[in-house]
Amino acid sequence: MDSSRRVALVEDDEDLRVSTAQVLTLAGFTVESFAAAAPALAAIDAGWPGLVVTDVRMPYMSGIELQRALHERDSELPVILVTGHGDVTMAVDALKAGAWDFLTKPFDPQALIAAADRAATARSLVLDNRRLRAEAQGEESSGLVGQSPAIRRLREMIPTLANADIDLFIEGETGTGKELLARLIHRAGKRARHRFLAVACAALPDPLEDELFAPSGEASIAAANRGTLFLDDIDQAARRLQSRLVPLVEERALRSPGAREPLPLDLRVIATGGAEEGDLAERIAPALFYRLAALRLRMPPLRERREDVPALFAHLAGAAAARLRRPLPEMTGAVRDHLAGHDWPGNVRELAHYAERFVLRLIESAPQPQSDAAGDTLPQRLDAFERETIVGAVMNANGEIGAAIQRLGIPRKTFYYKVNKLGIDLTALRKDAARDG
Repeated sequence: MDSSRRVALVEDDEDLRVSTAQVLTLAGFTVESFAAAAPALAAIDAGWPGLVVTDVRMPYMSGIELQRALHERDSELPVILVTGHGDVTMAVDALKAGAWDFLTKPFDPQALIAAADRAATARSLVLDNRRLRAEAQGEESSGLVGQSPAIRRLREMIPTLANADIDLFIEGETGTGKELLARLIHRAGKRARHRFLAVACAALPDPLEDELFAPSGEASIAAANRGTLFLDDIDQAARRLQSRLVPLVEERALRSPGAREPLPLDLRVIATGGAEEGDLAERIAPALFYRLAALRLRMPPLRERREDVPALFAHLAGAAAARLRRPLPEMTGAVRDHLAGHDWPGNVRELAHYAERFVLRLIESAPQPQSDAAGDTLPQRLDAFERETIVGAVMNANGEIGAAIQRLGIPRKTFYYKVNKLGIDLTALRKDAARDG
């Protein structure tokens, strides 16, 4: 159950409270009922994941007072007011003060469900943005972000592996973070004071290969003495390179062309290979593979740890915002849906690029209202969306206001309040609708 579909129902009339709770429960909400405002106020904090539906007229503390008290804790908490006909003016004032919506008694159950659905969706997005900002500012001590079982297990293994002088083979698809895991293992152990030499084995040109096996130099394996030699994509290395690596891995000695004796080295070797179809042992010389693969680890693809995507996206977006010196944007529903629904074939690397585009506001989302200019604030965008929705409903109803209100699923008073607030000229709109009809 989505935690945003949680309702605190505050109603002093027991029969109405029970029937309203039943309506919401049948619509898929989890309802917590309160007979008065005071116990509801004690139970609802700034982290309340859902929304509040409250009667206005109640003894001791009214629904209006409850709404004000709740908004002192969390101004973005959706509060739907249920009013008698005599309280409409008061409810409109409450809307101006931040209430989400109001319904007049007796209300249509479908109108309540529609209002609660909208409020739950908005609340879920608000809380997702809060988590995004909190996680973007947070620090993962290991740098391996996520709480999926596979990632937790790898994170727990890092301290043990860091000081274990055995070679490692990390398998995983492109972009899963194999090099990150290797660097974390290197940094956590005694070799951290020495070089982590990364070698991209795929299509290594001959000149660089010769530098790699030279007796000295920044690009020489000798520079990683007492440190870690990282052989990335060893399964894509040429057979010649693989053959030259065999004695290095077996003897821990560098055989340089023209040298009289091999150069002894204290090395920890970490190699990586892809997880594409085909046996790694067929793509890596057996003499090399079985020496490197003393311990095999696997970095899972993102599609196998979807629960990690939100936290990982927040971490990457926070890092991108800091690097690019840009503020972290508000996450839209389109971005959230993409994070949840995309398969991420490029894994963490693809997600990192998406986070950068998000920070730079280059992500194409669902069509926006015409007035959705780059400089609009969120309230301006919401107003533009409501204006376009109301205008569209009136036009589709051929200027019939009653039919438009029914399409919108909001109370008549709310409709006219929003029309006045948004400056919509209903007379001109009805004329346009009649002309188009």
